[in-house]
Amino acid sequence: MHLDLLAVITAFGLIFLAELPDKTMFASLAMGTRMRPLYVWFGTSSAFVVHVAIAVGAGSLIGLLPDWTVKLVSASLFALGAFLLLRGSGGDDDDEAEVKTVTGFWPVYSTAFMAVFISEWGDLTQITTANLAASNGTWSTAIGSAAALMSVSALALLAGKSIAKRVPLKTVQRIGGLCMLGLAVWTAVEIFTG
Repeated sequence: MHLDLLAVITAFGLIFLAELPDKTMFASLAMGTRMRPLYVWFGTSSAFVVHVAIAVGAGSLIGLLPDWTVKLVSASLFALGAFLLLRGSGGDDDDEAEVKTVTGFWPVYSTAFMAVFISEWGDLTQITTANLAASNGTWSTAIGSAAALMSVSALALLAGKSIAKRVPLKTVQRIGGLCMLGLAVWTAVEIFTG
């Protein structure tokens, strides 16, 4: 196993910048307001590692999946997330009611894992990772890409935790739900325009 530090840094930089404004970052932020952030991070990070392994090991397989199917499932998951967040945020008249959060390692982990695993198929970062692996080496690209993706997820979860301390949880959940709804619509539109 040969590691090229420049290739690791290149992969990290490119993938970090590509993932930063990505829908997965916003999904992580939204999940972090409703679920335990560390468990969400474990789930998203595991999904990212799997995607990096797939991208560097068999990048050509991505092209075999029907793009519209992946986007339809992704849009459905974002819509479900929006529904759960908006339903859980309640109305203004029940401010005293405590908002329940999803607890337990496995439910949170599996939710976060599946949300990222399904929505990242054929994503720009996965395609970029596959391309970098072809020219810069498998292990260097894998390490740089995985570290970048996990860093963006951690950044989103930390921001979510910080925001939740300053803004009422119901407001954060409403905003997160609206963002998830927007992502569902955006992904659904991509089915017909992509």
